[in-house]
Amino acid sequence: MSEGNERDDGGPAWTRHGKVRARLDASGVLEVQVDGLTTQAKYYKPLLKEFFRKHFPAARPRWGDWSAHIVMEYAGDPPHMDLDNLAKAMLDSAAGTAFHDDSQVARLLVERRTTEREGVWMRLAPTKPAGGSPGDIDPETGLS
Repeated sequence: MSEGNERDDGGPAWTRHGKVRARLDASGVLEVQVDGLTTQAKYYKPLLKEFFRKHFPAARPRWGDWSAHIVMEYAGDPPHMDLDNLAKAMLDSAAGTAFHDDSQVARLLVERRTTEREGVWMRLAPTKPAGGSPGDIDPETGLS
């Protein structure tokens, strides 16, 4: 697997190391993808904490409310993993990187869906008290 920075959609460059890649845009939106899937949710927290510490030092935590969208993508039968445990591991891993504490997450959407390539992705975005923000989740589609 390659390491370093890459662009795939004209947005900020992705920083990749091993199975993890992440990017941060100017508005503070953090996107993280982990290739592959395990039923052990506890696997993700140390993996991402180490990635953020060693390979993604540019991110600095912010105060305020956040929205989080976490997706487990799988092929075949759904894995036996509680989505609430996955969400907790993913949000704990982002504490100190995107936000100071996962209690700052005011909006949370966690879902699983079928795909050809297994993995987990997370999108964290600061929210604004009034109006919309890049991280708002559309109640009709469930997407940011």
